[in-house]
Amino acid sequence: MTVRLLTNIGRLWTGNEVLSNAAILVHNDRIAWVGRAPDLPQTVPGVVDDIVDVDHVENLGGALVTPGLIDAHTHPVYAGNRYAELAIRTGGSTSASITAAGGGVGSTVTVTRGTDPWTLCNGVRERLRDWLLSGTTTVEAKTGYHLTRDGELADVRLLRELEKEPMMPRVHVTFLAAHVVPPEYFGRQREYVEAVGSWCADAAAAGADSVDVYCDEGHFTTEESRWVLASGRNVGLLPRIHAGQYSRRGAVQLAAELGCASADGLHHMSDEDIAIMSRYGVPAVVCPATALQRGHLPPVRQMIKHGVQIALGSDHNPGYCGITSMALVIAMAVSAFGMSVNDALRAATLGGATVLGAPDRGVLAPGRLADIVQWDADHEGAFAWSFGLQPRRVWRGGTPVQ
Repeated sequence: MTVRLLTNIGRLWTGNEVLSNAAILVHNDRIAWVGRAPDLPQTVPGVVDDIVDVDHVENLGGALVTPGLIDAHTHPVYAGNRYAELAIRTGGSTSASITAAGGGVGSTVTVTRGTDPWTLCNGVRERLRDWLLSGTTTVEAKTGYHLTRDGELADVRLLRELEKEPMMPRVHVTFLAAHVVPPEYFGRQREYVEAVGSWCADAAAAGADSVDVYCDEGHFTTEESRWVLASGRNVGLLPRIHAGQYSRRGAVQLAAELGCASADGLHHMSDEDIAIMSRYGVPAVVCPATALQRGHLPPVRQMIKHGVQIALGSDHNPGYCGITSMALVIAMAVSAFGMSVNDALRAATLGGATVLGAPDRGVLAPGRLADIVQWDADHEGAFAWSFGLQPRRVWRGGTPVQ
């Protein structure tokens, strides 16, 4: 049993309220007490008989403290890079022309398939470590660059095994075999969709938490997406959907119909889509870096106005965005989407916990996981100023990681 007292917290952003001169008492991997330091009890039943007997006391020097950040949308299991492709895209080439020339997701699939498991694992390990060291304690991580049954299942197992290692964040594994149609299924898209549906039970057994499908132009139709998501839901996977990244194809309506845990992207949205998400309680995951690159910003302020739950994601992937700092994503959401710092920080904590179905994190409160970050600042406004605020210290489950 380990009891740790974090004290002299200048400003504590709990997710529910802001406290000055605060303290947190951690028992093993959970928060036992949180509040203003003058209110710290002398005894906490079942935790410590006398507060002077705690195992560790850490003075945080008046710093800002928040829950560990949560990245709700990433694609970290890949090999190689697409820097050259990014360069020509900035020169005016379209995604369609790049794909026709052999680039796009298909090029990453080719490189990833040809990379040995050890090298692939090391690359993913380094990315996940970067997330944790920048203050992100939970990462939603998608498969989707093998697009074979064995390759996709191996990716699920890889993510599950990496999560057990030291210096790794918590991982929510999403099965995204329905990313694009692989070359060997050219002209047989329906056959591939049926195959992916049949793999979902194996993905759940391997440790996947969710199933995702890219429902958009050049990817999968709403009917194909319905088949995959229903197959995953039937074996216990949370359904989520890439929606409206290139065009409106009914993905939002499908998300409402199937009760998706999230609709992600949403660069092309109508007032009707917002009304549907609000009416049926479909949360939105928005990714400012990708939205800026594609030149279409989701109407986040309108979604917030209509009561849609918002979560933030980096959309880390080899083709568009290499961000692993959710502090940077928060700053970009403030600047690009017009979110308040408070709304953006909540979307990167409680919002992420909601869409991942993880009620044990995202808020600093008794009984929650002790995923905590001490920042190099004394006020949350620094997130909007610094464009990549750095943590001084990160605790995952009450254990310091730096």
